[in-house]
Amino acid sequence: MSTGWIVTIIVLVVLIALVVVLYFLGKKAQKKQEEQQSQIDAMKQSVSMLIIDKKKMKLKDAGLPQAVIDQTPKLMRNSKLPIVKAKVGPQVLSLVCDAKIFDDVPVKKEVKAVVSGIYITEVKGLHGKQEAKPVKKKSAYARLVDKIQEKGGAKPLK
Repeated sequence: MSTGWIVTIIVLVVLIALVVVLYFLGKKAQKKQEEQQSQIDAMKQSVSMLIIDKKKMKLKDAGLPQAVIDQTPKLMRNSKLPIVKAKVGPQVLSLVCDAKIFDDVPVKKEVKAVVSGIYITEVKGLHGKQEAKPVKKKSAYARLVDKIQEKGGAKPLK
């Protein structure tokens, strides 16, 4: 056998081992996420609040309790999170918002939100009229993908 074949076989074995490790890590992460989601669902409650402000900011600058900052992994402390400052009853609180609904949270409006601890999972009843969200302009890549899908040349990415 030549050295080219030996190198190819070694590279393939390393790639296969990497795929297997990633598969098991993915399954473990998925189980952990399902467990966390069940805990969030068990603790959720509906609260009426006035949204004062919303921003994506670092955990240290968000004004969250020190216990929350201490419990977060060190890698996550510098990442930006969607933070909502809201008045719940007489208190003004900083709450962490779910990234999926962050754009839907209206500012300076009273809303009914589903909250689990300091985590806003859902925004329900909006008082007053809901403003129409501005339509985001699609990127050139997204327009190209849509054009290819319209012609039936490729399967959807998701």
